[in-house]
Amino acid sequence: MLNGKHILLGVSSSIACYKSAELVRQYVKAGAEVQVVMTENAARLISPLLFEQLSKHHCITDTFERPAEVKVAHISLADWADVFVIAPADANVIAKFAHGIADDMLSTTMLACDCEKIIAPAMNTKMYDNPATQDNLALLARRGFHIMDTAYGELACGVTGAGRMAEPAQIAEYTELLIGYEKDLAGKKILITSGPTREAMDPVRFITNHSTGKMGTAIARAAAARGAETVIVHGVMEAKVPAGVKAVPVTSAQDMYDAVMAEADSTDIFIMAAAVADYRPKTTADQKMKKKDGELTLELARTKDILGTLGADKKEKWFLCGFSMETEHVLENSRKKLEKKNLDLIVANSIKQAGAGFGTDTNIVTMISKDAEDELPIMSKDDVAHKILDRILEMSGPH
Repeated sequence: MLNGKHILLGVSSSIACYKSAELVRQYVKAGAEVQVVMTENAARLISPLLFEQLSKHHCITDTFERPAEVKVAHISLADWADVFVIAPADANVIAKFAHGIADDMLSTTMLACDCEKIIAPAMNTKMYDNPATQDNLALLARRGFHIMDTAYGELACGVTGAGRMAEPAQIAEYTELLIGYEKDLAGKKILITSGPTREAMDPVRFITNHSTGKMGTAIARAAAARGAETVIVHGVMEAKVPAGVKAVPVTSAQDMYDAVMAEADSTDIFIMAAAVADYRPKTTADQKMKKKDGELTLELARTKDILGTLGADKKEKWFLCGFSMETEHVLENSRKKLEKKNLDLIVANSIKQAGAGFGTDTNIVTMISKDAEDELPIMSKDDVAHKILDRILEMSGPH
C-alpha cells in the first residue's frame, strides 16, 4: 500500500544509520519513491552514495546544495513528501525538532514540513533516558509527531538497555499504517480477539487448539491502518501484534472474557476471531498430575460464551462479527450461530479446505449476514481482513 507514495527519509548521526539503508530498500520494494536527507555527521558514518544507489535519487547533506531538479531544496522536499521519517533520530536532531532550530538541511526541511512525521530514536541508554530527551520526545508527540518505541538490547557502546532503533520492517509497517490506506474507520473503536486460549489441567499441562492468531492479527493490522482505535485481546500466539494496536494478552477463556468485557462499553465493533476453548477442566490440580496405570478421565465444564453474552445484551451502537470454523455443514452451522448469538455478521470457513484454516497465510471464507452471503475466493488473510472491514462499513453505514 506504499506504491506511489513519496517518502522523505532523514538520517542523523547514530551508528544505527546502517539500518536506514535496509529501510530504503524496503520502501522501494513496496513501490514508494524515496528521497534521503542526511546530516553532515551521518555522512561520516555511512556514504550518501549508498542511499543514492538504493533510492535512485540524489542524497542531500548540505543546506546550500542546489540539485538541478529543485529550486529551494528544503521547501520542495517538504511539499513533495507524504511522510517524513527520521530513522535514526539521535538526541541532537530530536532536540532541534522540539525547539524549532533549523541550522542544517535536515532540521530546515523538518520545520517546513506539514505531512505526517515518524521519529525512530536511536542513542545510548543514558542519553535516551535523560529527562531532556524524554521531555523533547513528549513535546513532539503532543505536536502530532509519531514516536516509535526503542528496542531493549545491546548497544554499539557496549551497554545493554533501551535506545536501539526499531527494526526497518517495523518502521516500514508503521509507515504503511499512517499513509497506506484511507482512514475510513477513524472515530471507531474496534476490538478483535485472536489466537487460542489455554485451559490449565495442572501447572504443567493445558488444553488448547491449533490457532496461530494470523487471521485476528491481520484484521487488527487492517483496522489500525484504516484509522480505527484498535484493541487486540489475544491468547498465546505465533503471530506478532501489529504496530499501532493496543495489545491485551490473556491465557484462558475466562481471561479473554474478562478482558473483552472491560473494553466493551467503549467499543463500537467487535470481531471475534479467536479460537476460544468451549470447555475447560472442571478442576485444576495444584501440583503436577502424576502418571498412573490405566486410563484418566478428565471432567470438563463449559467456558463463558463471550459472543453469546455480548449478543444477549447488545447495545444499539455495537456491531458484532463472529467467526465460525467448521468441519461439516459449514454454512448451515454458521447461520445457526449467527441467529443464536444475535450477530450482525459471521465469517465462516472450513478447516478441511486447502489454503484455509489454522496456520495458513491464506483463507477461504464466506461472509454471512441475515439477508446475504458472500463467498470469497482464496486470498491472503490481509486481503480477507479488508474485505471483512469493507462489509462491516457497508452494513453499519457512515459514522
